[in-house]
Formats: sequence, C-alpha cells, structure tokens
Amino acid sequence: METCLVLTIISDDRPGVVERLATVIESHGGNWQESRMAHLDGKFAGILRLTVASEQTQPLKSKLQALSDEGIQVLLSEGQSSAALEHKQVKISAIGPDRPGIVLELSKAFAQRQLNVGQLDTDCSSMPWSGDPQFEAHYQLQVASDSDLDELQDTLDTIADDLALDIQID
Repeated sequence: METCLVLTIISDDRPGVVERLATVIESHGGNWQESRMAHLDGKFAGILRLTVASEQTQPLKSKLQALSDEGIQVLLSEGQSSAALEHKQVKISAIGPDRPGIVLELSKAFAQRQLNVGQLDTDCSSMPWSGDPQFEAHYQLQVASDSDLDELQDTLDTIADDLALDIQID
C-alpha cells in the first residue's frame, strides 16, 4: 500500500535545496511525482506530491520535518483520494495595469460558480509602452462538463471593464 504526501517547502534560496529534498525522499523509497517550485524574493518556495510505501510514511515525515535544522521548512499533508468527477479544463488569462484586488475579483467570480482553481500563475512586469506595472494572471479551472460558461463570460467582461483588464477564456 502506498501513501501520497503533499509537501509545502520554503527556505532561503540557495544551491542544493532540491537535491537535499530528493535525497531524503529517495532514501525512504519515495517517488517524486509532481512539483512546482520557484525563487520568490530571495526565498525558495515549492509544492511537491510524492508517493511512498505506507510503512515508510512516518520515518519519511520525521526526516523531512528534521530538515528545519538545515533551514528548510516542510509542511506535510497526506493526500486524499477522491472519485474523479467528469470535468473539463478552462484556461483564463487576465492582463492589465497592476492594482490590488485583481486576484480577489476573479477568484470570487469562480468560487460563486463553484469553479475549482486547478492552477494559478501570476506575474508582475512592466508595460512595454509606458513602463507602468503590469499584472498577469493565468488560471486553469476545473469546470463540470455540463457547465454553461456564458454567464461567467458576462461577469468577466464586467470585471475587465471595472479593472481595465484584458480577460480571455480559452
């Protein structure tokens, strides 16, 4: 029997953090499944899903938590198997002047319609023509197969007008 673990990792950004995690996981027979990791403002931050034999779960958890002595903080949670719901993926992108509240307004629209955010990537850069701050958000939503996206499109059009955003549904 296998256990699925989901880890959240944060440390000062320095060479060897991923190698240290991989060493601990492999030494307990764990299998690195998927991850998202990034350098953010001098910190290394990541999320990781792995599987491990059930009898190795507790020793692996203990060893991962002990990495805090090396400045690597690991938050652990056991994954939950759930019945796969029939859904489709919908990608939504929003680009425009940076301002507080963009993620809140978009996420509120999704939550009100029971749309699950499967992935969210955001970035701030400079607008090419003016140098003003530009915000980009790229959502991947999990939407029930029978969902009607027309009302969502209307709501996103209103948000786009209010916040001066270009919002696209793919």
